[in-house]
Amino acid sequence: MNALFSLVAIIVIIAAAFLGASVPHLDFLFGVVFPYAAITVFLTGIVYRVIKWSTSPVPFHIPTVAGQQKSLPWIKDSPLESPHNTWGVVGRMALEILFFRSLFRNTKMEMKNGPKLVYGSSKYLWLGAIVFHWSMLIIVLRHLRLFMQPIPSFVLGLDSLDGFFQVGLPGLYITDVLILSALTFLILRRLTVRRIRYISLAADYFPLFLLFSIAATGVLMRYFFRIDLVNVKELAVGLFSFHPVVPQGTGVLFYVHLFLVCTLLVYFPFSKLMHMPGIFLSPTRNLANNSRMKRHVNPWNHPVRVHTYEEYEDEYREKMKEAGLPLDKE
Repeated sequence: MNALFSLVAIIVIIAAAFLGASVPHLDFLFGVVFPYAAITVFLTGIVYRVIKWSTSPVPFHIPTVAGQQKSLPWIKDSPLESPHNTWGVVGRMALEILFFRSLFRNTKMEMKNGPKLVYGSSKYLWLGAIVFHWSMLIIVLRHLRLFMQPIPSFVLGLDSLDGFFQVGLPGLYITDVLILSALTFLILRRLTVRRIRYISLAADYFPLFLLFSIAATGVLMRYFFRIDLVNVKELAVGLFSFHPVVPQGTGVLFYVHLFLVCTLLVYFPFSKLMHMPGIFLSPTRNLANNSRMKRHVNPWNHPVRVHTYEEYEDEYREKMKEAGLPLDKE
């Protein structure tokens, strides 16, 4: 039901965009008003969430580690798995953000004949996740050519590298194939693996269907239903320079694609997709594991009146002595 609800929601969004963009004189609404509103919500929401997270107290030193902590000189430590200084934390964060190192160590367990619980390596989720995220990053960077004039050299180089596998005209982008394949795998994984399907909510299916729809409409525009790229760039440059111009004849499919992107921008700050900036603020990742080298005192501890053992013994000395209990001082 959660998957069906999310799929129906995406179909309704696509239908609304298709019908709205087909109505004459609504190009300005879909080409200018919605993008600016979506970008405003996106930036405002991210700034609000980041400020809220950054101002939240972290009274406990809680780095999550997977290696030997630095202690005695003759005990070999793990500088990346259990960093004790800033450079170690930077290296660990870089491996996590760029290569999903913790997900690479993902394991699965199954009941075999016996019955016997067996653990094994599970790299498929890591592969699907890293293929999707890197493809998404490259696609976003490639789209900068629509917003800038002249086009930066690194964008042209990235475009050439992504499209080096020339198959017909227009040239085939490898990331187009990879992102659709990765999203298909992630969706099917949630639908077919029973234990994953059991814990999956609509908030898990909706962004996957939304991202797949964005990628699919982009592929349709490039390879099957060609649109006027000159008009698209004119619109994009106008939005980027705050001098919006809505050219005629851009095509309904483009506005459907743009409306889906706007939906993603609005949805992003209020969803699980906020793990993108959130990983930088996670105390389980961005703290050094140096509890054996430095004493960490909770700065938010409220001063309280304590009853020490010496005071307790002074108060009950006679009774303790009669009961034969040992005393620190007679």
